[in-house]
Amino acid sequence: MLSLSDPGMVRALNEDSVFTAADIGLAILADGMGGYSAGEVASAMAIDTVSKELLGSLPGLQGEPLDEATADLHEDIEFAVGRANEAVHYASHNDPDCEGMGTTLVVAALLDGQITVAHVGDSRLYRFRAGVLEQVTRDHSWLDEQLALGVITPEQAMASRYKNIVTRGIGIEETVDVEIHDYPAEQGDIYLLCSDGLSDMIEDPDIERLLGEHGQDLADAARHLIDQANENGGRDNVSVVLIRYGDNPKGWLGKLGGMFARK
Repeated sequence: MLSLSDPGMVRALNEDSVFTAADIGLAILADGMGGYSAGEVASAMAIDTVSKELLGSLPGLQGEPLDEATADLHEDIEFAVGRANEAVHYASHNDPDCEGMGTTLVVAALLDGQITVAHVGDSRLYRFRAGVLEQVTRDHSWLDEQLALGVITPEQAMASRYKNIVTRGIGIEETVDVEIHDYPAEQGDIYLLCSDGLSDMIEDPDIERLLGEHGQDLADAARHLIDQANENGGRDNVSVVLIRYGDNPKGWLGKLGGMFARK
């Protein structure tokens, strides 16, 4: 699976974490928050907890009917995210070096013909289909709430100093609500998971253009996305995961071989 992460042009530490498992169709990205290295700890802790839970459960879902597998997957994700939230919250309140830490999280899990997307915070998943980019997740952020209410315009949101205020995060409260949705996957789809170091630095039309120009080579596309974010200022760590969904008559195991480009 193709993933790429960069500290950006301003920050010394990279507090983003990513996990990919092409053999079971799983990708996870987290963007840590907190002083010193606490954000790095939070994102790594969340990734470690969620990946271990889903690595144990996701392979067993592949033989189930899709509706049953989907319901079980939702339960597994909710449980895994709950465990991660408990771990990060406990460390934040019991280790002085981790005080106030938290993290965003976005998960993509592929079942036959379907992608399940779960997220907390403002890390995003985009779908690039037939040359058109669409933001699939909606940020759990103060700005997104204001946009939904019509209080501010998209242009005002892009220029706002409050764009990084999240309303939901792993480890911030004792419990957390994870948003989960399922979408049909089509041959040729490209899915992009990213931290806000990308989405804050590159406007969606430019992401669409770069994927259109470089999407045949996912490694090339990832490099161009990160380079563009850095050229535009690189004010934050920037991480991406790219998944291409490919059709294969051999079933889900065969499909996975075409879904992911390896780094």
